[in-house]
Amino acid sequence: MLLDGFKNTLIITFGALLIGIVLGTTVAVIKFLAEEKAALRPLAWLCNLYVTVVRGIPVVVLLLIFYFVILRSADGIVTGIVAFGINSGAYVAEIIRGGIMSIDEGQFEAGRSLGFGYVPTMVHIILPQAFKAVLPTLVNEFIVLLKETAVAGYVGLMDLTRAGSIIRGIAYVDFMPLLGVAVIYLVMVMFFTWLMGKLERRLRNSDH
Repeated sequence: MLLDGFKNTLIITFGALLIGIVLGTTVAVIKFLAEEKAALRPLAWLCNLYVTVVRGIPVVVLLLIFYFVILRSADGIVTGIVAFGINSGAYVAEIIRGGIMSIDEGQFEAGRSLGFGYVPTMVHIILPQAFKAVLPTLVNEFIVLLKETAVAGYVGLMDLTRAGSIIRGIAYVDFMPLLGVAVIYLVMVMFFTWLMGKLERRLRNSDH
């Protein structure tokens, strides 16, 4: 059960992270471009509404809404990936937008002087620098997302926390199952933190 829970936790986390990065980046770019292009402002308003609503709803409530109302016939893991991904996307959007705003205005002018339009400048010049600037914050969001999946058991998904709870009920022992789950989460967080630290150092070295 712990192995199944470990596997499902990783599947949900990485699937949700992928959705969160794609969705969050798209929302951040739309909100930023809308400041220059009036045609995008209605779309930017929808993006603001999405960010406000999702950030205002607890993730466990969002998960229950997707499981029991929106995606009732979908597989539980798919529902978890979508729900956690949409939740993560709202936070990633603000992280990426902050990274874009931190880039010097001269970078936009440099892109245009090379013949790039506004969107190609954003894609080829601004976003790579923005991602590098916000990488530590994105790593923190990934770790938060990994731990947030612990509520997946509310809809019957066999994640690590639910596996520990089932073992508690079978063995009539509380301490060891909960300690085992806590240690597994801790090891995962430490491993991914170390991995992302190596990536950050490599990116810093590429600047020289």
